[in-house]
Order: sequence, then structure tokens, then C-alpha cells
Amino acid sequence: MKLLLIEDDASMQAALQRALSRRGMEISACTDGRLALAQWTAVQPDVVVLDLSLPGLDGLQVLAQARRQGLSTPVLILTARGTVGDRIIGLNSGADDYLPKPFDLDELEARLHALSRRRVKASMESTAHAYMAGGLRYEKESGAIYHQGLVLELTPRELALLQALIVKPGHAVSKERLFELVFPGEAEVQYEAVEVVVYRLRKKLAGTGVTLVTLRGLGYLLKVDA
Repeated sequence: MKLLLIEDDASMQAALQRALSRRGMEISACTDGRLALAQWTAVQPDVVVLDLSLPGLDGLQVLAQARRQGLSTPVLILTARGTVGDRIIGLNSGADDYLPKPFDLDELEARLHALSRRRVKASMESTAHAYMAGGLRYEKESGAIYHQGLVLELTPRELALLQALIVKPGHAVSKERLFELVFPGEAEVQYEAVEVVVYRLRKKLAGTGVTLVTLRGLGYLLKVDA
């Protein structure tokens, strides 16, 4: 299990790193709320342990920003703020579990494993209803397309075009069919408008592991990079 520990108390952080590492976990640590999101994105942990009293940015602010950015990693709040009100605020902000200090290490480990198992199960269920291509994942139920766990920022027309291509990577879709999907019911728009959407989308796909390819006379396809 990869664990991101966001905790500013040096002694607590060191103790948890030692104890959880001995139990087979791979630990990354962060002490500043302002740096937490960047490290969260870089590490891509299985579970995040988050303290609320952080310098730079409060733990609840870190959590709220992470959820807005599409970071869905399970979060266990570990804090001295142990009132019922604090727990409700934390859970309503997007946390998955809450453990007040002081705590039992065995209970912490059990809760972390439970969150990790829940994440794996959710991932398997999500994959069953998702399409993958390169570094992209298209969740058909929500309609969103993700890259490295973050929602890909696309216009509605770019999204419609990419959705049509990602369900069959490597297979050409005609310009006419794409026009119907991207510009539904817009008879006054010319077919060439699809090319404008393709041009803009192609630039946004740079670095995602896929390339939008033009096939003269056939249409367009999504090619997974080698």
C-alpha cells in the first residue's frame, strides 16, 4: 500500500513512518498544506492520512481542493480535533474516515487496509464500466474522461468528439458521424467545423499517451502511442 502522510508534527510523522513501514507500507510524507496537493498528485497514493492543523493551508482546505480537482483517493483524517462537530465537518468535506488522537496503531492499520480494499473494489467496478486508451479513462456513466486521475478539461464539443473515438481506439470514425455527435441538430454548421474541434482537441491530448490521427477520406481515429 502506498500511503501519503500529511502531518506537520515531526515526532508523530517519524513515529508513524517507522511503524507503518515495518508493516509493509510505502510511506511518503508532507508537512505543509501548501505543498500537499502537488505531492498528492505526484505520488498517486492508495490512501491519504491527513492532519487538520497544518501550516500554510488547513487540512480541510487541502481536502476540499483535492476533491474539486478530481482526486478521489480515500482519506483518513487523523487529528486532535475529536468533537462530533469536527468529525461531521471532515466527513462532509470529502473524508472517508476519521480517527481522533490519541489512537491505537492496530486500529489505524485496520482502517487503512479497509480504505485500500474499498478503493480497489471501486476501481474494479469503475473499470467494468469504463473505456481505457493510453493514459485516458472514459467513465461512460458519468461521461467524464480522466488523465492520471484528474478530469481532462474539455469543451462540450471536444468531449463529445473524444467520447466517440475512445470507445474504439484504433478504429476510424467518419467525419459525418462525428459531425452528428458534436453538432447535433445544427444544420447551419458546415462539416469543416469538425476539423476545428479536432485541431483543438489534438493539442489537449499531448502527453496523454494517445494521438488523434486524421485518415484522409475515412475520418479520424484515436491511436495509442507506443
